[in-house]
Amino acid sequence: MILVFKYILPKRYDGLTLWPLIILKENKLKLDTVLINHERIHLRQQLELLIVFFYLWYLIEWFVGIIRFRNAVKAYRNISFEKEAYAHETDLDYLDHRPVYSFLKYLF
Repeated sequence: MILVFKYILPKRYDGLTLWPLIILKENKLKLDTVLINHERIHLRQQLELLIVFFYLWYLIEWFVGIIRFRNAVKAYRNISFEKEAYAHETDLDYLDHRPVYSFLKYLF
């Protein structure tokens, strides 16, 4: 389900996935197939890790990245879940052939 909340997302973000929702900043973003695909990849990742473990893993990777890179944006871009989603967001058929736990190859 896709919801639009203009004021809930930080300035730099257009979308956010909180199982089972995709939250967008603006209604017109519903038409952005690349963004929606990126967020749907996150939904699949969340399912694979039974939702709670996804968020724990995500936060751990982000905190490790903050220590490693000393930069929040760089830490975010180096989270394995984000690397996979950015790498395949333009492949609109990716989820049809995506192997389970594919984010693991982006871990290191």
